[in-house]
Amino acid sequence: MKKLEGKVAIVSGSGRGIGREIALKLASEGASVVVNDLDAAPAEETVEVIRAAGGKAIACVGSVTDADFGSRFVATAVDGFGGLDIIVNNAGYTWDNVIQKMTDEQWDAIMQVHLTAPFRILRAASDFIRSAAKQEAEAGQEVFRKVVNISSTSGVMGNAGQANYAAAKAGINGLTKALAKEWGRYKVNVNSVAFGLIKTRLTEAAADADASIDIEGRKIKVGVNPQVLKNAEALIPVGRAGTPEEAAGAVFMFCIPESNYVSGQVLVCGGGRP
Repeated sequence: MKKLEGKVAIVSGSGRGIGREIALKLASEGASVVVNDLDAAPAEETVEVIRAAGGKAIACVGSVTDADFGSRFVATAVDGFGGLDIIVNNAGYTWDNVIQKMTDEQWDAIMQVHLTAPFRILRAASDFIRSAAKQEAEAGQEVFRKVVNISSTSGVMGNAGQANYAAAKAGINGLTKALAKEWGRYKVNVNSVAFGLIKTRLTEAAADADASIDIEGRKIKVGVNPQVLKNAEALIPVGRAGTPEEAAGAVFMFCIPESNYVSGQVLVCGGGRP
């Protein structure tokens, strides 16, 4: 039997990049997955890939920063697949600047997507989780559920030019540790994975200095100066950036039964960098 057979997972920001690989990995191990992306096309494309491989998936399109998104995301899982076992808070992006040039809009946007949105999703899931746990306890069952919050090495040790992102990712680690204590009684393991340098469209070498992506009408610069990227990789003990598939593997470890007694932890997935 596959390790996640019969489980239901929601993965935010899973139409592209690391989130997509997380969704594909969970589905390949038997989980029914609710795929989310800001745009419909990548979300539906990921759903189709999962279904073509024999898995189960549905899409929940929209911005995680919408006030009602958390309840809609949870309802999609419960109504579509009959439950909720795994929550992966992955959606996000960076909007960097040194502090003297960082605007309130930059600060607020990054805090909203990386910290407020996961909080709202988890709050929305609390009613179902508490009710299900009570029923299972009354039946003499011990059923573990999993929350994996995506953090960053910027949130563990800071990073110049990322005061907003580092603060938000440090915050998600604090939320992880608090919720591990609150939800332990419900048999929910709550952990964070702090990614180091992972190859995605946001971190690849910038061939075009003006390369950007559109996030809800905002033009966000993406890509890294090739020399800066080369220097960063030289500091990684394994000698290279990680792949989205490797990043997904770190998340998967917190979703399987073997991690049932691990909670409140921050795992650095950084190729040996602390």
